[in-house]
Amino acid sequence: MKKYTKLTWNIPFLTKLWRGRNFSFATSFVLMATCSVACTSAADEGPEITEDYDSAHLTLATGPYFLPGEDITPAGKSWAKVENMSDEFDAATINTSKWQLDPVGNGWNWIGRPPGLFQPENVSIENGKMTITVGELDQPQTINGNEFLYKGAIVRSINPGQVGWYYETKMKANKTEMSSTFWLMTKYDCEKKLELDIQECVGVVSPQAATWVNGWDKIFHSNCIHRQTTCVDHYQLQNSIKPFTENHQRYFVYAAWWKSKDEVQFFLDGKYAYSIHPEVDWDMPAYLQMAIETYDWNPVPADGGAVASAPLAERKTQYEWIRTWKLEPTQ
Repeated sequence: MKKYTKLTWNIPFLTKLWRGRNFSFATSFVLMATCSVACTSAADEGPEITEDYDSAHLTLATGPYFLPGEDITPAGKSWAKVENMSDEFDAATINTSKWQLDPVGNGWNWIGRPPGLFQPENVSIENGKMTITVGELDQPQTINGNEFLYKGAIVRSINPGQVGWYYETKMKANKTEMSSTFWLMTKYDCEKKLELDIQECVGVVSPQAATWVNGWDKIFHSNCIHRQTTCVDHYQLQNSIKPFTENHQRYFVYAAWWKSKDEVQFFLDGKYAYSIHPEVDWDMPAYLQMAIETYDWNPVPADGGAVASAPLAERKTQYEWIRTWKLEPTQ
C-alpha cells in the first residue's frame, strides 16, 4: 500500500470513523492505532466566532457571499454560476436532472450507516427549501445483515465539481442526534477516493457520546479524507471553529474554495475560517453530497432520542440554496 503520512495522535478525531464503514467503535480504534497511516489532524482549532451574523436574509446571484474585506476573487477574474450544481429550490419538486435522491445508482451504493437508512421519500421541497426529514422507520428493516431503525437521506449532485470552484450552501441543521452535512466525494478509484467535507455536524449530542463529541452541535468542521482502498491507506486532515450559536438555531452559509490541488479554503457566513493543505494531490472530479445520517460515535439512545421524539420541525435539515461557482476572465 502507498503511505502518505505518519500517524499523529489526536484522540478526539482519531476515534471518528470514516463515513461508509460499518466497524464498531472499538474495532475502528484498534484498526487506526495499528495502521501506519491514520487520521492526521490539521492545525489546532481556530478562534471562536463571537459575532452572530444573521445569514437568514443573505441573497446573492452574481458571485459567492463574502463579508467586506473577505472577497478572495483573484484580480482579472469574476465568478460564473455552475448552473447544473446550483439550485434555489424555488420549484415544487426536486430537480432530478441536478440531484440524485436514490442512494444506489450512478456508481454509488451507500445506503446509510446502521441504524440510519437513506430513503429518497424523506427529501422534499418545503417553503422554497430542500428539506430532509429524519425519524423512526415505521418498521425496523434488516438489509445485508444490518438492522435499520431510523430514516434519513442522501442527496448527490448528478454532475461533478472541479478543482478551482467555489461551493456554498445556506443550511440549517436538524435538532437530533443525526447529522447535517455538505460535502464532496469522488467516485471509486483504487488510487484516489477523496472526500472533502465542507460542513459536518450533529443537531444534539447524545448522552451516550464520548466527551470529545461535546460541541459537535455547535461547530463548523471540515475534512480532507483519502478513503482507504486496497491500493492506499486512510489519510485525513481536518479543522474546525466554534460558531456563536448551535447549528440548529439558525441558517449559516457554509462554503469552501477548492483553490488548487493542494489547498482548500473554508468560509463561514462569508468570513474566512481556515485552510486545509492536503498532502496528496486533491484533483479528482467530485460530487456534492448532502447526507443526513447516524453515527456510532453519537449514538441514538435506545428510546430513539430526539430522532423519535422531537417535534417535526426539529427533525428537518433545510437547505435554502446551493450555489457552485467557477472563475472566468473578467469581460
